[in-house]
Amino acid sequence: MNTDTPELPLDSPQDSPQELRTDSRMRLSAPLALRMRPRSLSELVGHSHILGEDCLLPRLIKSDTFGSLIFYGPPGCGKTTLAEVIARQTRSRFVKINAVLSNVAQLRDLLYRARTRPDERIILFIDEIHRFNKAQQDLLLPDVEDGAVRLIGATTQNPGMYINAPLLSRSHLFKLEALGEGDVVKVLRRALSDVERGLGAFNCSAADAVLLSIAEICDGDLRRALNSLETMVLAKGGNCALEDSDVEVFAKERRVRYDADEDEHYNTISAYIKSIRGCDPDAAMYWLAKMLEGGEDPRFIARRLIILASEDVGLADSRGILVANAAFDACERVGLPECELNLAHATLFLATAPKSNSATLALKAARGQIRSNEIQAVPLWLRDAHNSLNKKLSNGAAYIYNHDCPGHISGQEYMERPMKFYRPTSYGAEAQIARRLEEFKEFKRKANQCDKTTTT
Repeated sequence: MNTDTPELPLDSPQDSPQELRTDSRMRLSAPLALRMRPRSLSELVGHSHILGEDCLLPRLIKSDTFGSLIFYGPPGCGKTTLAEVIARQTRSRFVKINAVLSNVAQLRDLLYRARTRPDERIILFIDEIHRFNKAQQDLLLPDVEDGAVRLIGATTQNPGMYINAPLLSRSHLFKLEALGEGDVVKVLRRALSDVERGLGAFNCSAADAVLLSIAEICDGDLRRALNSLETMVLAKGGNCALEDSDVEVFAKERRVRYDADEDEHYNTISAYIKSIRGCDPDAAMYWLAKMLEGGEDPRFIARRLIILASEDVGLADSRGILVANAAFDACERVGLPECELNLAHATLFLATAPKSNSATLALKAARGQIRSNEIQAVPLWLRDAHNSLNKKLSNGAAYIYNHDCPGHISGQEYMERPMKFYRPTSYGAEAQIARRLEEFKEFKRKANQCDKTTTT
């Protein structure tokens, strides 16, 4: 082992004089969100579903009996803060690394040094743990299982999709939600009055309605809310009162939290599709607007509309697939921002259209039959007869041309063992289709009855 390797960056869990000097420098330069981080569980706000009196996590922290933990939640909900509080309250050494900046060699060296300090109570905090590849995650397993380190991983992405099953099975998973607006306002108020760590020295005030407006534009992201507040106060200067106009100016620069190809992407498109399926045009327009504001590819949205047009509207209004295809064509040929209008048009058409999933169910039933039963042969009278050999085999010889029959129904079967898969609904245009099928059935019955009479 190279003895020149720097010491493991282990932070003391207590407020040493050195740490106090560091805190003093931090107050001068660090962002407000960092300065205002809670130092104990009592300072944390929100997350009552995992931090309430009878919840598991506080009991594990109090008894110091937890193993490895995974915190899953949106940005700015307090995952890192909670990890730091746990380390402080359990008097553990806190080692923080970021998965984006670390590699296997660094991680292996860090774990080795932790392993050689068996008396240390080390919490290894890995921010954005979903960024670790399989090899890096597998490297953690032996030391996590042996207790050489206690892992706390933080991720904004679904752990079931990004974290290896063996590592996930060795950890307690806790899901953190975005903070409620009331919780955000409470922390903003605390930051305005805190002279030591907050903005109290500026002597600025703000009505609850103004702080609520800041909370609303930050989507439950406390870090963003605190840093937004700091920006407004610094721009306004000391001895002032923040007003709605200050928030409006700041909000012009706001960006919607929307991570392409990650959870927010999939969650939003899911809400959008389900809103259209549920015949709620207003909700559908809201989620469409969020995706467009977040920079989503309009062609992705249009592709999903084409699928929905057959999956959920189907034969109840077959114009749906034409409208959806036209919207996709507009996205390809016209592009942003004008094609947003075409997406809005298609969204409203499909959301307000009658719904039928009969095409989806018919295909599912037919495929189920194919997969689970013996495959039927193509009946002789339906087989291709476009060459002399096939004609000698009598392919298609008994086929009856429908257009030569009354009602254009021959009465022939098109499977040797007829089966029913399509069941029309009574919604929209499909009700008329159902009536038409009944008419076909009657024509077929009469044609078959006529054949029997002729044969007799």
